[in-house]
Amino acid sequence: MGAFSIWHVALVVLVLVVLFGGRGKISGLMGDTAKGIKAFREGLKGEDAADETAAKPLPKDDKAKDKDAA
Repeated sequence: MGAFSIWHVALVVLVLVVLFGGRGKISGLMGDTAKGIKAFREGLKGEDAADETAAKPLPKDDKAKDKDAA
């Protein structure tokens, strides 16, 4: 009995073909991941700018002041 059977070798070859076969699948996946991270960071920056403008209180009108005084 050897350490590796034909099924072990076939599985390793299949994994290598999936990972390294074609037009650089790993580099393509890493590029897509990097684009996703950049988009996420830009989205977080956009929320900070939106929060600064939305945090200002609205001015009260005279009717609201009368209700508060009563």
